[in-house]
Amino acid sequence: MAAPKAGLFQNNYRGKFMRTVVAKFGGTSLADAAHFRKIKEIVAQDPDRRILVVSAPGKRFPEDIKITDLLIACYEKASRGEAFDAELEGVAGRFGEILSDLGLAFPLEEEIRSLKSRLTENPERDYTVSRGEYLCARIMADYLGFTFVDPAWCVCFTESGEPDAAMTARTMSASLRPLRRAVIAGFYGADENGTIHTFSRGGSDVTGSLAARAVTADLYENWTDVPGLLAADPRIVKNPRTVDYLSYRELRTLSYMGASVLHTDAVLPASDLGIPINIRCTDMPEDNGTMIVRRLPKEKLRRPVTGVAGRRGMSVIQVEKVMVSDGSGFSAIMLDILKKRSLPFEHCLTGIDAITLVIRSDLLEDCREDLTREIREQLHPDFLGIRDHLSMIAVVGERGTDSCDANVQVLDALTRAGVEITTINQGAGKLNLLVGVPEEAYENAVRAVYNVIEAEAAES
Repeated sequence: MAAPKAGLFQNNYRGKFMRTVVAKFGGTSLADAAHFRKIKEIVAQDPDRRILVVSAPGKRFPEDIKITDLLIACYEKASRGEAFDAELEGVAGRFGEILSDLGLAFPLEEEIRSLKSRLTENPERDYTVSRGEYLCARIMADYLGFTFVDPAWCVCFTESGEPDAAMTARTMSASLRPLRRAVIAGFYGADENGTIHTFSRGGSDVTGSLAARAVTADLYENWTDVPGLLAADPRIVKNPRTVDYLSYRELRTLSYMGASVLHTDAVLPASDLGIPINIRCTDMPEDNGTMIVRRLPKEKLRRPVTGVAGRRGMSVIQVEKVMVSDGSGFSAIMLDILKKRSLPFEHCLTGIDAITLVIRSDLLEDCREDLTREIREQLHPDFLGIRDHLSMIAVVGERGTDSCDANVQVLDALTRAGVEITTINQGAGKLNLLVGVPEEAYENAVRAVYNVIEAEAAES
């Protein structure tokens, strides 16, 4: 059977086909009543924004405390048998201010009493921290006149707390498709016993992507506090450009290597159906933001390099032995040693006489001596060394190695900046160049790389 066309589905409530945009709003977009009003204006500007996914209210100002952090404090104190009234009053106060400012009648006191009772009798971490999203979604649904959907009804987990993607696809579709307009809470779901579980990574972004897939949306909008994906970390590079378009693959690579905005887990459900993802800024709704698509439009500017991202705190394990690639299974044994210790590696580089593995330094803290001893005993290397305090920089672009000398420019820029290059890895898919540098040179290296790729793009 042919796959459904993205964006067209039978709406049982209306009895006809309709276009659908799923819009997810992050915590900073829900910090106070003023932001609730902004969201209402954004929704009113496009009637196709029919499914909303919301996080818990975030910080109103730098020194503020997020609702989720207050709820975590409630749980931690309750689990130790300590009083948590002040933190719970903080939660009630934040939501109370929003309700009062918007003029909404809502059973907040009843909800807070219920939460307090559960914390007192049997505190559950995931249930407690999910109440920020739950209450925010209910309030937003009342404010907009939308139907509230509790993800405990349709976002499925196993009893062990692992997401159940297949069941979620069915139940979420059944829950959302019949509704004309709905608000669903992000971040959590439940197992078949009704026990609440939260996503470990990506949070509400994952729920938004799942919702987009469930209704085969035309577009998944992710509204946040930034104007889109930036080509470099703004804490390192001054005023980096906003990326207009990038592919799912480019986003996943940049996100994995440390770029913020969207986690890789939040991309896959939407990308499976080729649903475009649009990162937008709630405070700048007129800005087009960043569009993430399967293939870049032919008419758009196709830069050789899309962006630069990096990760600190890496170590390199280098094992050398003459002719390790002669079919002796040397590399397989090395990888099996790591597997048995549940040590994931980030990158693997092999040569005729050496194998080099890049791994997070924190994972080696408790097993360094045992690991090196086992490698020596099983592989009898000519040389074994571990180098710490390294960073990995990813230079990402679908066209990075197709028709330009971007990689040469990058390596030349690092050399001219006096940055030592410890490892180089050109991915087989020609998507990214990975360069290892000493941790103390990380920021200087990122700036050097960004400046040269921007200069190269300006000249092309």
